[in-house]
Amino acid sequence: MRGALMAQDPTPHAVARLRAARLARSVKPFLARGGPRGERCAGCRLRPSHCLCALRPTQPTRAGVCLLMADTEPLKPSNTGWLVADVVQDSFAFGWARTEVDPGLLALLADPQWQPYVVFPGEYAAEGRAVHAVAPAAQSGRRPLYVLLDATWSEARKMFRKSPYLDRFPVLSLLAEQVSRYQLRRSTRGDHFCTAEVAALCLELGGDTRAAQTLEAYFDAFTHHYLQAKHQLPPDLDSAAHRQLRALRPAAPAG
Repeated sequence: MRGALMAQDPTPHAVARLRAARLARSVKPFLARGGPRGERCAGCRLRPSHCLCALRPTQPTRAGVCLLMADTEPLKPSNTGWLVADVVQDSFAFGWARTEVDPGLLALLADPQWQPYVVFPGEYAAEGRAVHAVAPAAQSGRRPLYVLLDATWSEARKMFRKSPYLDRFPVLSLLAEQVSRYQLRRSTRGDHFCTAEVAALCLELGGDTRAAQTLEAYFDAFTHHYLQAKHQLPPDLDSAAHRQLRALRPAAPAG
């Protein structure tokens, strides 16, 4: 194996399985633009010399995350929904299409253990549908399920408008003041967050603070490894993000 962090491929999570299914039906190879070229690790999509698999963190959460992904998102090495599925144990991923809905998605949304929240700016929601807080478990008796539209901004707006099966759920509108730190794909607006940033904000809002902090640090570490690989530079394994990840790692059981 090559690379200081190279590890065996982790157990495929929901996004990895969706990516495999998408690749299986592709008629031509997907060519990523702008990122590091050459061989990639199957577990983290980075070059083997910059592999992040050994740092893959998992945190228990009260909440779950459902990623509704535009067609090519699972194939993009820069996609950050993958990071969410790495961290949050109860993560689900489905491909989005205008004319059909995955039965598994409908079953998940109907599962009584979950209270789905469609995470999207409230300005696009019908009057009275937007909320800015998550109902406490003691009040609702259900776990929050954050439905994230994992796509470019223009694709996400279309998905929001053309997914009538989501219309009966509240729209969680985040009131974040921070400017996006995402450096791998650019938006014309600083208040547009990438999927991992949105998920971390949702987790923090719902009380899953340690998971939110872990996802933020993991996102920063991934960005660093990705950009270092792109510029053919070694990763700094003692960066602030790496130190934060180590500090947040669950303690080994005593005994």
